[in-house]
Amino acid sequence: MTEFDYGARIVRLQEEMAEHNLDVVLLSSGADLPYFTGYEAVPLERLTMLVVPAVGECSLFVPELEAARVEPGPFELIPWAETDDPVRLVARAAGAIRRAAIGDHSWSTFLLRLQAEMPGAAWSVASAITTPLRIRKDPAEIDRLRRAAAAVDRALARVPREIRFEGRTERDVARDFVELTVAEGHDLAWDPIIASGPNGASPHHEPGDRMIQEGDVVVCDFGGRVGGYYSDVTRTFVVGSPTERQSEVHALVEAASQAARSKVAPGIACEEVDRAARQVIVDGGHGSEFIHRTGHGIGLEVHEHPYIVEGNESVLEEGMAFSIEPGIYIAGELGVRIEDIVVCGPSGVDELNRAERGLVDVA
Repeated sequence: MTEFDYGARIVRLQEEMAEHNLDVVLLSSGADLPYFTGYEAVPLERLTMLVVPAVGECSLFVPELEAARVEPGPFELIPWAETDDPVRLVARAAGAIRRAAIGDHSWSTFLLRLQAEMPGAAWSVASAITTPLRIRKDPAEIDRLRRAAAAVDRALARVPREIRFEGRTERDVARDFVELTVAEGHDLAWDPIIASGPNGASPHHEPGDRMIQEGDVVVCDFGGRVGGYYSDVTRTFVVGSPTERQSEVHALVEAASQAARSKVAPGIACEEVDRAARQVIVDGGHGSEFIHRTGHGIGLEVHEHPYIVEGNESVLEEGMAFSIEPGIYIAGELGVRIEDIVVCGPSGVDELNRAERGLVDVA
């Protein structure tokens, strides 16, 4: 028995389709497919596609060699053979339609062929109706996210005593983070960011061959997946004792994180949370060095809606899950970022990550 009611999710999708006058929704690779079916397609040159009509039963077309991986769900499973034309099969199942929506991650090669097979249809992106359904997590989803956050917190607690930084490359340290992430209960770990010294000023730095030295500040951004749902956390360490400047910059980011987390509540605009974090850093004299949004949604994807950024006037609702991750990036010198996953609770913030946020010295 699954803890997710996929049938109810499809019913809600069909209700949204009626509101938007859509005749069919087609979902292939990407997070929408497992959200509505429980099945995560392998992104292959062989087409996997869920056909959701406005009324009636769905059909899930999968390559015959993948059919054994599909658990029963609220759809008819239709395996197709190597000699079949799956695009034509999908088009026939969709029927004579006027308006179709397709998943955002569907390959263009399939979309172009579907458009040729259904020349009378007008096309749109499915995320216009799937995002509002996925953006608020139900209790079972929040439980998965909470389990993932707890697992990455346990990994973080082991870092100072189990991972040596000084005299090792960023790439070597990254491997240790992957091992810890999996050891603490993740099904898989994604490639971490380990950015030491001046490399820390690049928010998406890829671990390389730089040798970590005493006195370096090291930004460590890592996480993984538990039961389909992701963790994502960042902490900043210092090799040896921090300097006064390093401590001051880190304290400013920590204060910005607290300001943003304190702002989270239903009815608060996403941009207001961003402003709360940004104002602290601006007042501290580093506004131009906070060069990214304050947060991103998380769930079946590491990055999804809602985005916590200036210009996003959408208001927070109970069940929305996202990161709070202010940072300061001083070119040629250092970077500092603190990232936690939170959920908008009924009256305020529900903090999923509880790991210590202070600047921790490591060997």
